[in-house]
Amino acid sequence: MSPLQEQLLDRAGLRVRTARPELAEDFDLGTLAGLLDAQRSVAAATGETLVVAVIRHLELTEWIRATCEFTVGLDPADGARWRRSFTRTLFLAGNPANLGERFRFAHVAPGAAAAWTAPAPGPSVGTLRRLLKLFDAPAALPARPDTLIKLPGAPTGRHRDLYLATEGCTLAGALVHLNHVLVEAVLDGLLAPGDRLTLRQVPRLLGLTAPFAALRVVPDPHHPDRLKAAAGLTEEAGPGTSGARSDRGTAASG
Repeated sequence: MSPLQEQLLDRAGLRVRTARPELAEDFDLGTLAGLLDAQRSVAAATGETLVVAVIRHLELTEWIRATCEFTVGLDPADGARWRRSFTRTLFLAGNPANLGERFRFAHVAPGAAAAWTAPAPGPSVGTLRRLLKLFDAPAALPARPDTLIKLPGAPTGRHRDLYLATEGCTLAGALVHLNHVLVEAVLDGLLAPGDRLTLRQVPRLLGLTAPFAALRVVPDPHHPDRLKAAAGLTEEAGPGTSGARSDRGTAASG
């Protein structure tokens, strides 16, 4: 295994150990096979906690703001249970404004562009899942310049870069990758109201030289025996700085 693959495996294993320390006793998280087995064991379990996100209209920067705002407002016990289920989230297509009388949402984005249920066992949202279809967005991500996003709240002066690898990534895939990075960063105390993010879309995350506080690591669909970095959040840049360099060689790749 290459040094880069070892680093990615270590990052992925750390995520498992953070969410479910007991899995390290049952699975060899130092191997790709053991890591994937651990993740599958949680995905297959009944009653695992999940969140349903209903999407009517998607504008990526506004969705990022609303996702963080939703997570900040969670009851700590609910957030902890969701964290143990690896922040599993189901994205459905629908209009939250038409569902408010039948379903209770924990957070609704401005203009009802999206809405989120509180973390709950999967069977409890069965009716909503049957009513709506999956949010299917197979198109590739449109190109966009680096974009500054100010999270709701009084400014803190803190700044981080949010990287997204776009090569082979659909819009639906981007939601999954960014969702895990963002909500886990909020739950872990890395992001707070009033922080700033710069969203940087790059073809690939190259080099593992950016100081990442969080990294989304997934199997490479073109190379089943390898991992790749799909998204990442850098360390805090501090007041008066612009975050990680925009040099496309500063981030990580599998």
